[in-house]
Amino acid sequence: MLAATLSKSGLSPNTISALSVVAAALGGLAFVAAGRGSINWTAGWLAGAAFIQARLICNLMDGMVAVEGGKKSPTGDLWNEVPDRIADPLLLVCAGWAVGLPWVGALAGWAAVMTAYVRAVGATLTGVQDFCGPFAKQQRMAALTAAALLTAADPLWNGSGQIMKIAVIAIAAGTGITLVRRLLRLAAKLNEAKP
Repeated sequence: MLAATLSKSGLSPNTISALSVVAAALGGLAFVAAGRGSINWTAGWLAGAAFIQARLICNLMDGMVAVEGGKKSPTGDLWNEVPDRIADPLLLVCAGWAVGLPWVGALAGWAAVMTAYVRAVGATLTGVQDFCGPFAKQQRMAALTAAALLTAADPLWNGSGQIMKIAVIAIAAGTGITLVRRLLRLAAKLNEAKP
């Protein structure tokens, strides 16, 4: 229903893809503002969680509008990929920065980009995209959303972002494992195909 409404609205799939970056930027800004005390702690983390979901809805809707709305463009595949490579690091770096772990957020963001890079290289070399986890995009964003929601409740137990600190570290580690796993699976597939 939402895809049909968006199709009729005149929004192109590429515009919807671009809006996912705007949602990620707003989510990251909400995280940092909450962490610095510029806005209410609970409201900032809740807003960040909501913007993560808005970003994911944009990711889903751009493809549906392209296919179901018959609006696929020659640059659609490019717009489907590049905004994700911007949105993931934005959210992860800002979440880490908000709780005093900017380098861990940056590491998580880098690993997120690299897992997508390895998937794209694998698709070029084998014709198959590997979306294996344990921390593919959906799992990363689910973990970040859950952590943001729990972090919003920190005042209930006089916390100061410990849950988000643990989450950012876990996402960085899990995404690193995903990167290594995808590399190993791709290497194995290439070795199997060797004449």
